[in-house]
Amino acid sequence: MLNGIWLFLVLTSVLVAAFTGRMEPLSRAALDQATFAIQFTIKLTGGMVLFLGLVHAASAGGLLRGVVRLLRPLLRRLFPNVPEDHPAMNAIVMNFAANVLGLGNAATPFGIKAMVELDKLNTHRGVATNAMALFLAINTSSIVLLPPTGTVMARLATGSEAPFAIWLPTIFATLCSTLVAVSACLLLARLPYFRARPLPDPPEGDPAVDVEALPDAELPGLEEPAPPDPKRRLLVFGFTAILGVALALALRDAAGDEGVVPFLRDEFASYWLLPLLIAVLALIAFAGRVGVYDALIEGGKEGLQVAVRIAPYLVAILVAIGMFRASGALELLVGVLDPFTSAAGVPGEALPMALLRPLSGSGAFGVMAEILEANGPDTFIGMLTSTFQGSTETTFYVLAVYLGAVRVRDSRHILPACLLGDVAGFVGAVAACHFFFGDLL
Repeated sequence: MLNGIWLFLVLTSVLVAAFTGRMEPLSRAALDQATFAIQFTIKLTGGMVLFLGLVHAASAGGLLRGVVRLLRPLLRRLFPNVPEDHPAMNAIVMNFAANVLGLGNAATPFGIKAMVELDKLNTHRGVATNAMALFLAINTSSIVLLPPTGTVMARLATGSEAPFAIWLPTIFATLCSTLVAVSACLLLARLPYFRARPLPDPPEGDPAVDVEALPDAELPGLEEPAPPDPKRRLLVFGFTAILGVALALALRDAAGDEGVVPFLRDEFASYWLLPLLIAVLALIAFAGRVGVYDALIEGGKEGLQVAVRIAPYLVAILVAIGMFRASGALELLVGVLDPFTSAAGVPGEALPMALLRPLSGSGAFGVMAEILEANGPDTFIGMLTSTFQGSTETTFYVLAVYLGAVRVRDSRHILPACLLGDVAGFVGAVAACHFFFGDLL
């Protein structure tokens, strides 16, 4: 799919530029965007190292154990047909815990293991079970509680003065996508049209993926916790109490000036959340008797690996989008669509991001970077595009990987449920951005 999109953008750009006399800016844009892609990647790296390191340290200090304890009772209710002691349930819990903390690289092996183990409970091989459908619906809706690190760093790299301002809107959008995807999955499963039926020629042999051959996902903090240290707990409590007093004073001052709600919506969401997040993650690691600095260094190494992996993707997609914009083709497309999308509260410039997000994670990230660079990260278009990026997952990629791992040919109601979740995530993102950033219009 992305191959076709990239080729369409490049060839259309050349044709439009040839007819409009824009070959010079087209040539300049191709080289400028390739250079910008590498510079952009370098700017991303520092933040990626910092926040992946902090999450690693906090997870080792007990954050991951806490998330697992919170998720397990809920998931037992959502997956009543999966025995509590079955390996599938453990893999599901670990997959969701890793996703909630933004540890995507660790989540994928657990996700594949969960699908393989769920397939062992399947009475119709090659046909998706209700548990598989619900598992994938939650995965594609991408509920994440911590800030979307890549998006925040992209905003920072393009000059944002409030890179974390999209954190709360993103959480709201992912909650919308998750609730709708789960509800749609449960309701559609009851329709006769989507009833599980045995295939006439079920697949033979074992699943396409050998679960034993999968690399072990390294999730810090799953081992037995160290005994609590009263002195450390006292320091954490003292720091938290003093910080709470400072926040209460800021709220009191805001109540007498602009009001509490505007303070929480603007100043708190934009400027308080980042320092508070760093402090909270560091305190969790400290309370768990983890060497915060050493754990940060160890976890931050993944940030370098992520930067190296995404650089070629960014060069490819940014060159194509830059050429599409320089040729005038994007201007023509936005001119046609904007009257319709603006009526729904969505500027036409943000529409390419909404359309590409379910198809390609790297492609959507590149489109977001180009839009932020062209329109500014702190404009309404920049805020909305950033929120779109975190509102859902790459739906078609996730379904292809996980369903292909167990040779599922009849996905039943999975795709419509996931797409409804995508739509809900986009609607939630639009609503949240109008509430938080409507004054930027």
